[in-house]
Amino acid sequence: MSRPDSAMPTTFAARLADRVTHAGTPLCVGIDPRWDMLPEALRTADAGAGFFAEQAADIGTFCRELIDAVAPLVGVVKPQSAFFEQWGPAGMVELARVVEHARAAGLFVILDVKRGDIGSTAAAYAEGLLGADSPWGADAITVNPYLGGDSLDPFVEVATQRDAGVFVLVKTSNPGGGQFQDLSTAAPDSGGRERAASRLNGLLLYERVAAHVEELAATTAGGEAYGAVGAVVGATYPQQLTELRQAMPHAWLLVPGLGSQGGAAEDVKAAFDTSGLGAIINSSRAINFAYRREPYLSRYGEARWQEAVAAATEDTIEELKEGVGSLFRSGRQLH
Repeated sequence: MSRPDSAMPTTFAARLADRVTHAGTPLCVGIDPRWDMLPEALRTADAGAGFFAEQAADIGTFCRELIDAVAPLVGVVKPQSAFFEQWGPAGMVELARVVEHARAAGLFVILDVKRGDIGSTAAAYAEGLLGADSPWGADAITVNPYLGGDSLDPFVEVATQRDAGVFVLVKTSNPGGGQFQDLSTAAPDSGGRERAASRLNGLLLYERVAAHVEELAATTAGGEAYGAVGAVVGATYPQQLTELRQAMPHAWLLVPGLGSQGGAAEDVKAAFDTSGLGAIINSSRAINFAYRREPYLSRYGEARWQEAVAAATEDTIEELKEGVGSLFRSGRQLH
């Protein structure tokens, strides 16, 4: 149902909630193009080095057609910048076209760039990436907090000014994430030795990051339920996901790891608030290249790859409904 522009929400959190509610699903489709996995009909360039511009054009075509397949089904997409950057300047041009195509389709765009820097450098990243009127036009981006709070401040400032958002890496879905994220932040003992990671002797690093994210989210909420700062928390760690939802009540959660990384739909129920909002669940490869695996390979084949993408998207939506139980009703409605 169309609405007058004056009825459209303006803040990051409200716009994201609007897109999720009207799509009837929290599913976010990640866009991770890989040239060697594209349908053969779309691989018009020669393989190997030296054909970067031509290969970039192929992935751009694939991504725009992917967006066309999922736009009627979801409200949010997440292009992964790395899979465009690998093709050099031509790849970045295609990324800009993909973002523009997604926005024209009415989708909320999270640009997965994982930036992190300080001072004027962070401000330059934020100025270039965030907001509808920025050069890149992203509704939100992912950021890395490793350089500390002052590395996040410029992103938060620009996001707040432009009704955009940032998702801070808190507890990532990769197996090695705990190598640093699970370290204790307690002081060394009297002998100078580091204490073992334990909640008995101090917060773990990801918990300390979560506390800071919640502070930023609450500060930018402006009376709304959620602020301009969210958190990335992997579906592959369901216990920590439960704890972090409670620790960050004002932060939207971006939950990767569903599908190819091993996260299951029932693992993400704790990410949502009692109204069924507050989280978006990302699936990338399992949807992008659905035509390469069963049952979609037999049902559609390579020639009908967009239908395979749409079917995999719908199946994932249904899996999420079953996994989160009463938070979803039939007919793809949240409430």
